[in-house]
Amino acid sequence: MKKYSTEEQRQYVDGFRRFESRGVPVFIDGQEAEEKDWDKLFQVQEDGAFYMCDYIGTEEGILKEIRFDRVYNR
Repeated sequence: MKKYSTEEQRQYVDGFRRFESRGVPVFIDGQEAEEKDWDKLFQVQEDGAFYMCDYIGTEEGILKEIRFDRVYNR
């Protein structure tokens, strides 16, 4: 898994803010996430898990939501 610099993390989070301002929610583990929870997306968990992103769109190709789910590298 890539280690993001502080500046890269800030840019990534700024992107989430822009999407949310357009009505695109961000979910972590199936729950709509608050901004205070976004920092864990950049951390490898104690059990070796990390978060993987999926962009969910409509049939018309419009971004509907951003989802992060915990995955394991095995």
